[in-house]
Amino acid sequence: MRRLRKLRPLSIFLRLLLAAIFLYASIGKIQHPADFASIVRDYNLLPASLTNLTAIILPWLEFVLGVLLLWGTWQEGTLLLVNLLLIIFWSALVCNYVRGVDISCGCFSTKASGASGMLWYLVRDGFFMLASLLAGILHIKNGKDFAIKQLLQSNQSQPGM
Repeated sequence: MRRLRKLRPLSIFLRLLLAAIFLYASIGKIQHPADFASIVRDYNLLPASLTNLTAIILPWLEFVLGVLLLWGTWQEGTLLLVNLLLIIFWSALVCNYVRGVDISCGCFSTKASGASGMLWYLVRDGFFMLASLLAGILHIKNGKDFAIKQLLQSNQSQPGM
């Protein structure tokens, strides 16, 4: 158990890294939903009727999950949803890679970049997925990590503040 406590900073780092990834990934998609819908359509995994709905809801879900990871609220549920999303994202990339389709990932940009290397996307998103799985495992083993809300609450409870 003592050794796991030494890994607490890693757990916090991974959670904050995932927060930054999800927040950064959501911004362009929120600003340009039509462009993101085009990327979602290019994956050819959803029925056309769900493309626009996905392009509107998914970026906001990423944004909310990023904020929750950063804030440190509902960590168990947030890490579970982040892991599920990253597994789905990675699986979608694998599916297109196996089919020989080289598309713009849409992870951090809504601009169609053409054939920019599905293998790179697979490796990068695989790293994100492994980091998220490790964050979840460490959280389960370590219990609650540092959260910004705890820092704010401790500052408010100090006399003279």
